[in-house]
Amino acid sequence: MADSAVAETQQEEAEFIYPIAVEEAGPGTKKVTVEIPAERIESSIAKQFKELRTQAQLPGFRPGKVPAKLIEKRFTKDVREQVTRTLLQESYQQAVEKNSLQVLGEPAFENEKDLALPESGPMKYTFSVEVQPEFTVPDLGSIEIKKPKIEIKDEHVDQALQNLREQQGTLLPVEDRGAQEGDVITADVHVKLGEEVILHQHDMQLKVKPGSVMAIKLDDLPKQLDGAKVDETRTITVNAGEKHPTEKIRGQEVAIEFKIKDLRQLELAEIDAQFLEQLGFENQQQLLDALREEMVNRIQSDVQNNMRDQVAKALLAAVTLELPAKLSDRQEARIVQRRAVDLLQRGVPEDQIVANLENLRGGAKEEAVRELKLNFILGKIAEDQGVEVNEGELNANIAGIAAQRNMRPEKLKQQMASEGSLQTLFVRLRELKAIDAIIEKAKIEEVEPEKKD
Repeated sequence: MADSAVAETQQEEAEFIYPIAVEEAGPGTKKVTVEIPAERIESSIAKQFKELRTQAQLPGFRPGKVPAKLIEKRFTKDVREQVTRTLLQESYQQAVEKNSLQVLGEPAFENEKDLALPESGPMKYTFSVEVQPEFTVPDLGSIEIKKPKIEIKDEHVDQALQNLREQQGTLLPVEDRGAQEGDVITADVHVKLGEEVILHQHDMQLKVKPGSVMAIKLDDLPKQLDGAKVDETRTITVNAGEKHPTEKIRGQEVAIEFKIKDLRQLELAEIDAQFLEQLGFENQQQLLDALREEMVNRIQSDVQNNMRDQVAKALLAAVTLELPAKLSDRQEARIVQRRAVDLLQRGVPEDQIVANLENLRGGAKEEAVRELKLNFILGKIAEDQGVEVNEGELNANIAGIAAQRNMRPEKLKQQMASEGSLQTLFVRLRELKAIDAIIEKAKIEEVEPEKKD
């Protein structure tokens, strides 16, 4: 009989309904006002004291025999604080669940420091919370995708073989001339804004060819360094670019100084029996076949990524979605972390990952908002389509990252779990599977690849 009474009491408490009002407070933001009635406060305090009377132990009294007045005098402050925490948590949880609020981040309470039970009467409190925005997913079958049609030709394979010969080649000292295109120099490099050194790297090794130095595009590097000799300093004046990761020089004219310390020319590796044996091939044709297969796999991956990008752009264009006015630090951190996972999967060194993260923190807010919008859209699509990532798929990706970082997969998994990036990887894989599911339903047109200038 006693157990039945307890069960009924617990059921009544679980079903207690708090007066709750929810208002719009801007894009993706709700203002919630909760009232804790006086009778709820009084009954909770009474219950807490009742429990204390059966448990309290004070000198001179047996357990359960401490006078009620003494208990109230001794424990009133603690009881009221405990009841405050309990009722706040209980009513907040009900406000979220009863109103189906998909909360992002932590709530912001009005007058949080003053949240305490009143001496009499009801308690009211208000909080604002960012919630997942509401939007409508477009008809996925209506998305149109252009699939680049790429053919692997013999000249492509020949170029891959040439690249391999360069990678396996030997750097020989140059003493009788200055630098030429294709040479490899070692130099101390300083990037200056006026007289101030903004970036520098000593003993940088780079090939004299069009490319980037310190994230600054230098298409005419061979011309600028032509004829440069050891101990000579060459200075190139160039615009750092509007997207440079270092904000101070973004869009600014800078001077890049190269102090040449070493100059070498590349002697290509010979395709002989020893070369082929070291690579594990019996003859040159086997090597060419392997290079062709590798190119096919890489191109298939590039084409898939290209179509994924098209899907992402189509979804962003088709979905009207308003984010909260201010992205919370937690949301921004999650975006940064997701970028780090992407870079890890590509085998990017950790120092370059840090540079990319700083680029995000350094003002790429629009890109962060774009990624967050896409995250919401793909999350909803994955849920609607029943897209999930199993443990095997997750472990396979971790193993790939671990191989690139020369780590044991289980150790990397533990590290990612402790850093919070394991969940980020899971979400990212789920999003990619959702995009691939969309590609399967989309209207695909094969097209010739765009020619680059």
